[in-house]
Amino acid sequence: MTTPFQDIPAEFQIKTLVRQETYLVSGELKHWEGDVSEVYSTISSTATYQPTLLGSIPDLGEKEAMEALDSAVKAYNKGQGLWPTMKVVDRVACMEKFVEQMKTKREEVVKLLMWEIGKNLPDSQKEFDRTVEYVEDTIEDYKQLDRNAAKFQKHDGVYAHIRRGPLGVVLCLGPYNYPLNETFALLIPALIMGNTVIFKPAKHGVLLLSPLLEAFQNSFPKGAVNIIYGRGRVVATPIMQSGKVDVLALIGNSKSANALQNQHPKKNRLRLVLGLEAKNPGIVLKDADLDLAIDECIAGTTSFNGQRCTALKVLYVHTDIVDEFNKRFSERVDALKFGNPWEAGVKLTPLPEPNKPAYIQELIDDALEKGAKILNKKGGETTENYIFPAVLFPVTKDMRVFQEEQFGPVIPVVPFTDIEEPLDDMAESNYGQQVSLFGKDIKTLAPLIDTLVNLVCRVNLNSSCQRGPDVYPFTGRKDSAVGTLSVHDALRSFSIRTFVASKDNGYNNAILNKLLDSKASNFVSTDYIL
Repeated sequence: MTTPFQDIPAEFQIKTLVRQETYLVSGELKHWEGDVSEVYSTISSTATYQPTLLGSIPDLGEKEAMEALDSAVKAYNKGQGLWPTMKVVDRVACMEKFVEQMKTKREEVVKLLMWEIGKNLPDSQKEFDRTVEYVEDTIEDYKQLDRNAAKFQKHDGVYAHIRRGPLGVVLCLGPYNYPLNETFALLIPALIMGNTVIFKPAKHGVLLLSPLLEAFQNSFPKGAVNIIYGRGRVVATPIMQSGKVDVLALIGNSKSANALQNQHPKKNRLRLVLGLEAKNPGIVLKDADLDLAIDECIAGTTSFNGQRCTALKVLYVHTDIVDEFNKRFSERVDALKFGNPWEAGVKLTPLPEPNKPAYIQELIDDALEKGAKILNKKGGETTENYIFPAVLFPVTKDMRVFQEEQFGPVIPVVPFTDIEEPLDDMAESNYGQQVSLFGKDIKTLAPLIDTLVNLVCRVNLNSSCQRGPDVYPFTGRKDSAVGTLSVHDALRSFSIRTFVASKDNGYNNAILNKLLDSKASNFVSTDYIL
């Protein structure tokens, strides 16, 4: 897609390159004078196609990585650091300060979301606003967690004061498709629970964090959050090899997660919070409302070009209705508007990964060789930075597009006559995140739901798969996830129950009363924030 610069609306033009020349360690924005990596957008702003230079980031090395690790370890200080021992009210104040500063950067972040990863304007705005809401909801849930813990329990003659404590040092790695929202879904709960964090942004969607670096620096104590740049192999590997990381928090690819886990010398002490691949199916039963099913399957397969772990990546359609479904669905796909992210009504946008169109073409070619056909007229049309979604039918198990998580614009349709066929495939799959189920006969739906909840972690009835609302649990079975992310669950994923126990006798009770009256301990306290 090529649009001459002068035709791009002024508010979306990149008039100044974002030269990120600092990284955050030990509370300082340290200036970097070494090698840099240039950041390009696959969106063109010239009359003939060429990628657009957006700016550059520091190409940090092992020395800087270990500097960040040392900063986080020192800030945790064997559990004695300012941040892990801080009062809840003070941690909340730090997070509130941060989110208020974050709100002032909305325009800059939204513009970079569009240019860096090709997300359309409404979805980029939604990602920013949803992230702000996530931070605010996390603060409120943390307050409630503290209220619930502001008491003593007594069983069998033993008093217990039970709270949740931090785990230690967290290495946080976010994904490119939701570089703000899903990154913060790890980073924010990890931080607010008192952990110290080392955060490396994803390869794509990295510059959009630049406007927020100062807010991180001046909102949190020295070393509580450290932000570094560079290649994962260069900076993340030595951090893990040190054995000083207590939690690996990653949303992305299981190969990366496995490789990093294997670098840690003490795996039993390493906690994992992982959001990984999925191959979420849509199952369209013969009594489904076709209008509704097609609307939801369009959203599920094509939103952000299918670059979502929650995207519908394979559609099972009953043979009694598959011809009608395919005809109408293919027409709807062809009617989707392709363009630059800021254009009104655009649903399909340039792909941020330069090699993605070629990969999608490989999947299409493999399927065609094995008997599938492209049902929609525009399917497979290619430009320098895009390949139009191809609706492939009939797709069989031996095709790559069935086996691989495509994470891009190609839509496999599998016909079925017996519901056991998709159920068997789901049981055999390496993944188990979500499913979309379309139908209305409760005698059919009831046993299906009872089975599906044992194969995946969310059954979406007559709607496409999605993560939100963020207050609901987000997780997966098998290779799709470790741990649960939601406003409520994430606070628990990044903490552990810990408590002070005391036998009920006059000697101990007098000490506890003095502790409470003196307010000398931040842990032993029945105070809480309203």
